[in-house]
Amino acid sequence: MRRFATGRLVVAVKLPLLVLLAAVSLFPVVLTVTNAFMSEREIAHHFGALAGSSSGGEEAAAMPTERVSIRFVPERATLRPFGDLLIYQSKFLNLFWNSVRLTLPILIGQTAIGTLAAYAFAKLRLPGRDRLFFLYLLTMMMPFQVTLVPNYIVADKLGLLNSYGAIVWPGIFAAFGVFLMRQFAAGVPDAYLEAARMDGAGHFRIFRHIMLPLLKPGMMALLLLAFADNWNMVEQPLLFLTEPFRQPLSVYLARITEGERGVAFAASVLYMTPIVLLFLYGEEYLVEGIQRSGIKG
Repeated sequence: MRRFATGRLVVAVKLPLLVLLAAVSLFPVVLTVTNAFMSEREIAHHFGALAGSSSGGEEAAAMPTERVSIRFVPERATLRPFGDLLIYQSKFLNLFWNSVRLTLPILIGQTAIGTLAAYAFAKLRLPGRDRLFFLYLLTMMMPFQVTLVPNYIVADKLGLLNSYGAIVWPGIFAAFGVFLMRQFAAGVPDAYLEAARMDGAGHFRIFRHIMLPLLKPGMMALLLLAFADNWNMVEQPLLFLTEPFRQPLSVYLARITEGERGVAFAASVLYMTPIVLLFLYGEEYLVEGIQRSGIKG
């Protein structure tokens, strides 16, 4: 009875805290989505004290306000901010595809390198294998700012500055993908591989027909985590891409919507939509991949 009462007390304490944490986390997301369907005039009325009436244009200036009032339900829902963004803001689609052109090669390359290296580090008996893996992980433990300058020097020597290669190639060989896939591959029973070798299978057949199917949850987890990381990159494009039209949407989002808060909310919604959809689709793969890889938060 005491254990039962203690368990109920723990649940009674944890549940409100989790609900509060979820509410705080979802507050800016919900506010962004709902305000994306408000007119510029209505947004200026509620948030005019933050940016001043001049940033909302003549229409917004007609309804100034001296305080901020949070509103989740539009008085009159409208799709005009999305229309203005997709039709009149031609830079948005260009910068959106810049983000795609940067992220997609990194995802493909990092997954390919990660799975191949995972098989080598986890299942092949090579001299100095564990020491090499430890040295490789040191690059993941270092702060990003430590490796930024060496990457810039190498990109400059190779003539990759102001090109996507300066960002894509370091992203493909990032240590996190190898670490995640290696931890996952280590959980594959060696008996499967020994049975395949007894049947005359070589490394290529073992990797293709045994390792890849078993590594699928880990690959999906890597794709989701790598997408979120590279889709939101800011420092690399600012340093390596000097021409604004080459930069991804994560860097240029505020600039293309300057002075138009309604369009800014609409752009934010479109920008976060791919991440939300991918995580909703691959949630099971993400949880299973992280659990089986042995990584704990």
